[in-house]
Amino acid sequence: MILIVDSGSTKCDWIAVNASGEQVHDKVRTGGLNPAILDREALFETILMSEFLKTKALEVSHVYFYGAGCGTPIPKQQLKDVLETIFNKAQVEVEEDTMAAVRATIDYSDEKAIVCILGTGSNCSYFDGKNIHQRVVSLGYTLMDEASGNFFGKELIKDYYFNVMPNDLKLKFEDQFNLDADTIKYNLYKKENPNAYLASFAEFMIKNLDTPYAKALAERGLKLFSKHMILQFKDEINSGAKVHFAGSIAYFIQEEIKLIAKNLGFKTGNFVRRPIEGLVNYHINT
Repeated sequence: MILIVDSGSTKCDWIAVNASGEQVHDKVRTGGLNPAILDREALFETILMSEFLKTKALEVSHVYFYGAGCGTPIPKQQLKDVLETIFNKAQVEVEEDTMAAVRATIDYSDEKAIVCILGTGSNCSYFDGKNIHQRVVSLGYTLMDEASGNFFGKELIKDYYFNVMPNDLKLKFEDQFNLDADTIKYNLYKKENPNAYLASFAEFMIKNLDTPYAKALAERGLKLFSKHMILQFKDEINSGAKVHFAGSIAYFIQEEIKLIAKNLGFKTGNFVRRPIEGLVNYHINT
């Protein structure tokens, strides 16, 4: 049995297939497995909460894991060690989520393209047909991650508290979320995965994109992301490289992305909400 895994900071999807690519079990969803945020014990606990993964571990021959937080050697190795301990008969490969986005969005295997991830966090890379190149080293959700779920969540909370959010939306926001100051601070400074907590608020912006406030917020984040990340690759854009997008945030605000792209002079390509489906085809056919 082969496990193909796509993990963000919020959630992690596991697909089990046989050698022919046929799915042998319903998709399994666990909490996100970001080794840059979670310690070894938390990684173990999150995986083993799945009864299927726990009971079928010895039947697994390969684990292809793509995840947020796997772009630097130490957290990547930590997660690999955890996976090799649980699935101790399997060959384990760990790649950063950027490679999952590349393999799921490009039109053909050696397409030269810029690939962006807008999910809980955000990222932007250039794929030259073989290797991934990044011009900006990410400093994580506190300082970067523009146009991500946690970025928009943070902006929504600030706008609510600074009385920038229109009153009608403030009432809707209050109905949907617990906005008690102590609750927010507890989730941000005491609990695990504060980035995922912030990202949970972004749904409110998406559901209210028909309002001037939410549309302006989406465009503000996208302009920052485009200028700071996408336009790092101006030469590649001028050479004809398209900009592909992966992740739920990108998928749901793709019309706003296309508008920003037109204004800033880059060409959008594919929008993929969940890269994992494309990864099954990749691993079975390569």
